[in-house]
Amino acid sequence: MRHFSIKSNSRRTLCAGIAIAALSAIGLPAAHAQTYPNKPIKFVVPFSAGSATDNVGRILAQAMGEAMGQTITVENKAGANGILGAEMVKGAPADGYTFLVTTSTTQAANVHLYRKLPYDPVKDFTPIGKIGETGFILMVNTDFPAKDMKEFVSYAKANPGKLAFGHGSSGSLVSAAMLTELAGLQTVNVPYKSIPPALTDLLGGQIQFAFADTGNAVSQMNGGRMRGLGVTTKKRAGKAPNVPPIGDTVKDYNVSAWFGLMAPAGMPADVQKKATATLMAVLAKPEVREKIQGVGIDLDVEDSATLAKTIDAEIKKWGGWVKTAGITPE
Repeated sequence: MRHFSIKSNSRRTLCAGIAIAALSAIGLPAAHAQTYPNKPIKFVVPFSAGSATDNVGRILAQAMGEAMGQTITVENKAGANGILGAEMVKGAPADGYTFLVTTSTTQAANVHLYRKLPYDPVKDFTPIGKIGETGFILMVNTDFPAKDMKEFVSYAKANPGKLAFGHGSSGSLVSAAMLTELAGLQTVNVPYKSIPPALTDLLGGQIQFAFADTGNAVSQMNGGRMRGLGVTTKKRAGKAPNVPPIGDTVKDYNVSAWFGLMAPAGMPADVQKKATATLMAVLAKPEVREKIQGVGIDLDVEDSATLAKTIDAEIKKWGGWVKTAGITPE
Protein backbone atom coordinates (compact mmCIF):
# COMPACT_ATOMS: atom_id res chain seq x y z
CA MET A 1 0.00 0.00 0.00
CA ARG A 2 1.32 3.36 -0.96
CA HIS A 3 1.24 6.18 1.58
CA PHE A 4 0.79 9.80 0.53
CA SER A 5 2.13 12.73 2.48
CA ILE A 6 1.21 16.40 2.22
CA LYS A 7 4.08 18.82 2.02
CA SER A 8 4.00 21.73 4.46
CA ASN A 9 3.12 24.35 1.82
CA SER A 10 0.37 22.18 0.43
CA ARG A 11 -0.93 21.52 3.93
CA ARG A 12 -1.11 25.29 4.64
CA THR A 13 -2.92 25.85 1.35
CA LEU A 14 -5.40 23.09 2.12
CA CYS A 15 -6.02 24.40 5.65
CA ALA A 16 -6.55 27.91 4.33
CA GLY A 17 -9.06 26.57 1.83
CA ILE A 18 -10.90 24.68 4.55
CA ALA A 19 -11.00 27.84 6.71
CA ILE A 20 -12.42 29.91 3.88
CA ALA A 21 -15.03 27.24 3.16
CA ALA A 22 -15.99 27.16 6.82
CA LEU A 23 -16.41 30.92 6.92
CA SER A 24 -18.58 30.82 3.84
CA ALA A 25 -20.65 28.03 5.33
CA ILE A 26 -21.60 30.16 8.35
CA GLY A 27 -22.33 33.22 6.23
CA LEU A 28 -19.10 35.17 6.66
CA PRO A 29 -17.27 36.30 3.53
CA ALA A 30 -13.63 35.29 3.49
CA ALA A 31 -12.64 38.96 3.64
CA HIS A 32 -14.05 39.15 7.17
CA ALA A 33 -11.46 36.64 8.31
CA GLN A 34 -9.03 39.49 7.85
CA THR A 35 -8.82 42.45 10.18
CA TYR A 36 -11.84 44.76 9.99
CA PRO A 37 -11.85 47.50 8.87
CA ASN A 38 -9.22 47.53 6.14
CA LYS A 39 -10.59 50.33 3.92
CA PRO A 40 -12.49 53.65 4.29
CA ILE A 41 -16.03 53.63 5.71
CA LYS A 42 -19.04 55.73 4.70
CA PHE A 43 -21.72 57.24 6.93
CA VAL A 44 -24.91 58.13 5.05
CA VAL A 45 -26.87 61.00 6.58
CA PRO A 46 -30.48 61.05 5.31
CA PHE A 47 -30.83 64.80 5.88
CA SER A 48 -29.00 67.88 4.66
CA ALA A 49 -25.77 69.41 5.92
CA GLY A 50 -26.30 71.46 9.06
CA SER A 51 -29.15 69.30 10.34
CA ALA A 52 -28.97 67.72 13.78
CA THR A 53 -28.46 64.30 12.16
CA ASP A 54 -25.60 65.68 10.09
CA ASN A 55 -23.96 67.26 13.13
CA VAL A 56 -24.12 63.99 15.07
CA GLY A 57 -22.89 61.99 12.08
CA ARG A 58 -19.82 64.15 11.56
CA ILE A 59 -18.86 64.05 15.23
CA LEU A 60 -19.11 60.25 15.25
CA ALA A 61 -17.34 59.89 11.90
CA GLN A 62 -14.28 61.64 13.24
CA ALA A 63 -14.27 59.86 16.60
CA MET A 64 -15.00 56.36 15.28
CA GLY A 65 -12.62 56.83 12.35
CA GLU A 66 -9.78 57.59 14.74
CA ALA A 67 -10.72 54.63 16.94
CA MET A 68 -10.91 52.20 14.00
CA GLY A 69 -7.85 53.52 12.20
CA GLN A 70 -9.78 54.31 9.01
CA THR A 71 -11.21 57.38 7.32
CA ILE A 72 -14.99 57.69 7.67
CA THR A 73 -16.60 59.98 5.11
CA VAL A 74 -20.06 61.52 5.48
CA GLU A 75 -22.44 61.57 2.52
CA ASN A 76 -25.66 63.57 2.76
CA LYS A 77 -28.54 61.91 0.91
CA ALA A 78 -31.43 64.19 1.80
CA GLY A 79 -34.98 63.95 0.54
CA ALA A 80 -38.38 62.32 1.05
CA ASN A 81 -38.26 62.63 4.83
CA GLY A 82 -35.09 60.54 5.10
CA ILE A 83 -36.33 57.77 2.79
CA LEU A 84 -33.69 58.34 0.08
CA GLY A 85 -30.81 57.91 2.51
CA ALA A 86 -32.37 54.86 4.15
CA GLU A 87 -32.91 53.23 0.76
CA MET A 88 -29.31 53.92 -0.18
CA VAL A 89 -28.02 52.07 2.88
CA LYS A 90 -30.58 49.27 2.53
CA GLY A 91 -29.15 48.51 -0.91
CA ALA A 92 -25.49 48.70 0.13
CA PRO A 93 -23.33 45.61 0.78
CA ALA A 94 -23.63 44.38 4.36
CA ASP A 95 -19.86 44.32 4.80
CA GLY A 96 -19.43 46.96 7.49
CA TYR A 97 -18.35 49.79 5.21
CA THR A 98 -21.68 51.62 4.87
CA PHE A 99 -23.74 52.87 7.81
CA LEU A 100 -26.90 54.94 8.23
CA VAL A 101 -26.89 57.76 10.77
CA THR A 102 -30.53 57.17 11.57
CA THR A 103 -33.28 58.92 13.48
CA SER A 104 -36.76 58.24 14.77
CA THR A 105 -37.93 59.63 11.42
CA THR A 106 -36.37 56.90 9.25
CA GLN A 107 -36.71 54.00 11.71
CA ALA A 108 -40.10 54.70 13.34
CA ALA A 109 -42.24 57.63 12.20
CA ASN A 110 -42.11 56.97 8.46
CA VAL A 111 -43.90 53.67 9.03
CA HIS A 112 -46.99 55.71 9.89
CA LEU A 113 -46.44 58.66 7.56
CA TYR A 114 -46.35 56.64 4.32
CA ARG A 115 -48.71 53.96 3.04
CA LYS A 116 -45.97 52.23 1.07
CA LEU A 117 -42.56 52.63 2.67
CA PRO A 118 -39.84 51.24 0.35
CA TYR A 119 -37.94 49.66 3.23
CA ASP A 120 -38.65 47.83 6.46
CA PRO A 121 -37.02 49.68 9.39
CA VAL A 122 -36.49 46.40 11.25
CA LYS A 123 -35.90 43.67 8.64
CA ASP A 124 -33.75 45.72 6.25
CA PHE A 125 -31.21 47.00 8.79
CA THR A 126 -28.74 45.84 11.42
CA PRO A 127 -28.80 47.95 14.62
CA ILE A 128 -25.45 49.22 15.88
CA GLY A 129 -26.43 51.51 18.75
CA LYS A 130 -28.48 54.47 19.95
CA ILE A 131 -26.76 57.81 20.50
CA GLY A 132 -29.17 60.25 22.11
CA GLU A 133 -32.38 62.25 22.00
CA THR A 134 -33.55 65.79 21.37
CA GLY A 135 -36.69 67.87 21.43
CA PHE A 136 -37.85 70.59 19.05
CA ILE A 137 -38.44 74.26 19.72
CA LEU A 138 -41.23 76.34 18.18
CA MET A 139 -39.44 79.16 16.37
CA VAL A 140 -40.77 82.52 15.17
CA ASN A 141 -39.11 85.70 14.00
CA THR A 142 -38.39 88.30 16.66
CA ASP A 143 -41.04 90.60 15.17
CA PHE A 144 -43.78 87.96 15.43
CA PRO A 145 -46.71 89.36 17.49
CA ALA A 146 -46.79 86.50 20.05
CA LYS A 147 -44.16 86.52 22.78
CA ASP A 148 -45.03 83.19 24.47
CA MET A 149 -47.04 80.02 23.83
CA LYS A 150 -50.28 81.36 25.27
CA GLU A 151 -50.11 84.41 23.01
CA PHE A 152 -49.14 82.21 20.04
CA VAL A 153 -52.21 80.00 20.44
CA SER A 154 -54.48 83.04 20.80
CA TYR A 155 -52.96 84.75 17.75
CA ALA A 156 -53.22 81.60 15.63
CA LYS A 157 -56.87 81.14 16.58
CA ALA A 158 -57.57 84.76 15.66
CA ASN A 159 -55.92 84.22 12.25
CA PRO A 160 -57.15 80.83 10.99
CA GLY A 161 -55.36 79.57 7.89
CA LYS A 162 -52.93 82.49 7.83
CA LEU A 163 -49.96 80.89 9.61
CA ALA A 164 -47.75 78.55 7.56
CA PHE A 165 -45.24 76.24 9.17
CA GLY A 166 -42.19 74.59 7.63
CA HIS A 167 -41.00 71.08 8.42
CA GLY A 168 -38.07 68.99 7.27
CA SER A 169 -38.39 65.80 9.32
CA SER A 170 -41.08 63.70 10.96
CA GLY A 171 -40.24 65.29 14.29
CA SER A 172 -40.81 68.82 13.02
CA LEU A 173 -43.94 67.76 11.11
CA VAL A 174 -45.54 65.86 13.98
CA SER A 175 -44.59 68.65 16.41
CA ALA A 176 -46.50 71.22 14.35
CA ALA A 177 -49.40 68.97 13.41
CA MET A 178 -49.90 67.86 17.01
CA LEU A 179 -49.91 71.47 18.20
CA THR A 180 -52.45 72.34 15.51
CA GLU A 181 -54.67 69.40 16.49
CA LEU A 182 -54.49 69.68 20.29
CA ALA A 183 -54.81 73.49 20.36
CA GLY A 184 -57.54 73.57 17.71
CA LEU A 185 -55.65 75.70 15.18
CA GLN A 186 -55.85 76.03 11.38
CA THR A 187 -52.38 76.24 9.81
CA VAL A 188 -50.72 75.66 6.43
CA ASN A 189 -48.18 72.83 5.97
CA VAL A 190 -45.03 73.60 3.89
CA PRO A 191 -42.59 70.67 3.44
CA TYR A 192 -38.78 71.01 3.11
CA LYS A 193 -35.95 68.51 2.62
CA SER A 194 -34.66 69.31 6.12
CA ILE A 195 -34.99 71.88 8.87
CA PRO A 196 -32.21 74.39 7.92
CA PRO A 197 -33.90 75.52 4.66
CA ALA A 198 -37.19 75.88 6.54
CA LEU A 199 -35.47 78.21 8.98
CA THR A 200 -34.04 80.20 6.05
CA ASP A 201 -37.55 80.76 4.72
CA LEU A 202 -38.77 81.59 8.21
CA LEU A 203 -36.16 84.34 8.40
CA GLY A 204 -37.27 85.54 4.97
CA GLY A 205 -40.92 85.70 5.97
CA GLN A 206 -42.16 82.99 3.57
CA ILE A 207 -43.48 80.98 6.54
CA GLN A 208 -44.53 82.12 10.00
CA PHE A 209 -43.21 79.38 12.29
CA ALA A 210 -41.20 76.17 12.33
CA PHE A 211 -40.10 73.53 14.79
CA ALA A 212 -36.32 73.19 14.87
CA ASP A 213 -34.19 70.66 16.72
CA THR A 214 -32.69 72.14 19.88
CA GLY A 215 -29.20 72.64 18.39
CA ASN A 216 -30.38 74.61 15.35
CA ALA A 217 -32.94 76.49 17.44
CA VAL A 218 -30.41 77.67 20.01
CA SER A 219 -28.03 78.83 17.25
CA GLN A 220 -30.81 80.94 15.73
CA MET A 221 -31.88 82.34 19.11
CA ASN A 222 -28.31 83.27 19.94
CA GLY A 223 -28.14 85.09 16.59
CA GLY A 224 -30.90 87.38 17.79
CA ARG A 225 -33.18 87.02 14.74
CA MET A 226 -35.50 84.32 16.07
CA ARG A 227 -37.33 83.60 19.27
CA GLY A 228 -38.15 80.21 20.78
CA LEU A 229 -41.63 80.02 22.31
CA GLY A 230 -41.81 76.45 23.57
CA VAL A 231 -40.02 73.09 23.59
CA THR A 232 -41.77 69.87 22.58
CA THR A 233 -40.46 67.73 25.44
CA LYS A 234 -41.97 67.45 28.90
CA LYS A 235 -38.88 69.02 30.47
CA ARG A 236 -36.88 72.09 29.47
CA ALA A 237 -33.88 71.48 27.26
CA GLY A 238 -30.44 71.77 28.84
CA LYS A 239 -29.27 74.17 26.12
CA ALA A 240 -32.46 76.26 26.26
CA PRO A 241 -33.44 76.46 29.94
CA ASN A 242 -35.50 79.62 29.41
CA VAL A 243 -37.85 77.98 26.89
CA PRO A 244 -40.82 76.34 28.68
CA PRO A 245 -42.48 73.07 27.57
CA ILE A 246 -45.39 73.51 25.18
CA GLY A 247 -47.19 71.00 27.38
CA ASP A 248 -47.45 73.69 30.07
CA THR A 249 -49.88 75.51 27.76
CA VAL A 250 -51.30 72.74 25.56
CA LYS A 251 -52.47 69.69 27.51
CA ASP A 252 -51.01 66.26 26.60
CA TYR A 253 -48.40 67.75 24.26
CA ASN A 254 -45.10 65.84 24.04
CA VAL A 255 -42.74 65.00 21.14
CA SER A 256 -39.07 63.94 21.11
CA ALA A 257 -36.69 62.44 18.54
CA TRP A 258 -33.69 60.09 18.81
CA PHE A 259 -30.55 59.29 16.83
CA GLY A 260 -28.74 56.03 16.20
CA LEU A 261 -26.41 54.11 13.92
CA MET A 262 -27.62 51.32 11.62
CA ALA A 263 -26.15 49.14 8.87
CA PRO A 264 -27.65 47.02 6.08
CA ALA A 265 -29.31 43.76 7.10
CA GLY A 266 -27.11 40.68 7.00
CA MET A 267 -24.00 42.23 8.52
CA PRO A 268 -21.68 39.52 9.90
CA ALA A 269 -21.95 39.19 13.67
CA ASP A 270 -18.25 39.85 14.27
CA VAL A 271 -18.39 43.12 12.31
CA GLN A 272 -21.56 44.25 14.08
CA LYS A 273 -19.94 43.48 17.42
CA LYS A 274 -16.86 45.53 16.59
CA ALA A 275 -18.89 48.46 15.24
CA THR A 276 -21.09 48.49 18.33
CA ALA A 277 -18.11 48.21 20.67
CA THR A 278 -16.40 51.12 18.89
CA LEU A 279 -19.55 53.27 19.07
CA MET A 280 -19.98 52.54 22.78
CA ALA A 281 -16.32 53.34 23.43
CA VAL A 282 -16.32 56.73 21.69
CA LEU A 283 -19.64 57.71 23.30
CA ALA A 284 -18.02 57.10 26.69
CA LYS A 285 -15.32 59.69 25.98
CA PRO A 286 -15.95 63.03 27.73
CA GLU A 287 -14.77 65.07 24.72
CA VAL A 288 -17.15 63.27 22.34
CA ARG A 289 -20.06 63.55 24.76
CA GLU A 290 -19.38 67.26 25.14
CA LYS A 291 -19.44 67.77 21.37
CA ILE A 292 -22.71 65.89 20.96
CA GLN A 293 -24.34 67.74 23.83
CA GLY A 294 -23.01 70.94 22.28
CA VAL A 295 -25.24 70.47 19.23
CA GLY A 296 -28.33 70.02 21.39
CA ILE A 297 -28.43 66.23 21.77
CA ASP A 298 -28.93 64.64 25.18
CA LEU A 299 -26.91 61.40 25.43
CA ASP A 300 -29.05 58.28 25.79
CA VAL A 301 -26.73 55.44 24.79
CA GLU A 302 -27.94 51.92 23.96
CA ASP A 303 -26.11 48.95 22.47
CA SER A 304 -27.32 47.04 19.41
CA ALA A 305 -29.55 44.58 21.28
CA THR A 306 -31.25 47.30 23.30
CA LEU A 307 -31.71 49.52 20.23
CA ALA A 308 -33.48 46.68 18.43
CA LYS A 309 -36.08 46.59 21.22
CA THR A 310 -36.26 50.39 21.31
CA ILE A 311 -37.12 50.57 17.60
CA ASP A 312 -40.08 48.24 18.08
CA ALA A 313 -41.35 50.41 20.94
CA GLU A 314 -40.70 53.65 19.03
CA ILE A 315 -42.68 52.46 16.00
CA LYS A 316 -45.69 51.96 18.27
CA LYS A 317 -45.17 55.29 20.05
CA TRP A 318 -44.86 57.29 16.84
CA GLY A 319 -48.01 55.61 15.58
CA GLY A 320 -49.85 57.13 18.53
CA TRP A 321 -48.30 60.55 17.97
CA VAL A 322 -49.13 60.56 14.25
CA LYS A 323 -52.71 59.59 15.07
CA THR A 324 -52.98 62.32 17.71
CA ALA A 325 -51.59 64.83 15.23
CA GLY A 326 -54.32 63.87 12.78
CA ILE A 327 -51.87 63.15 9.95
CA THR A 328 -53.13 61.09 6.99
CA PRO A 329 -50.38 58.84 5.55
CA GLU A 330 -49.22 59.78 2.06
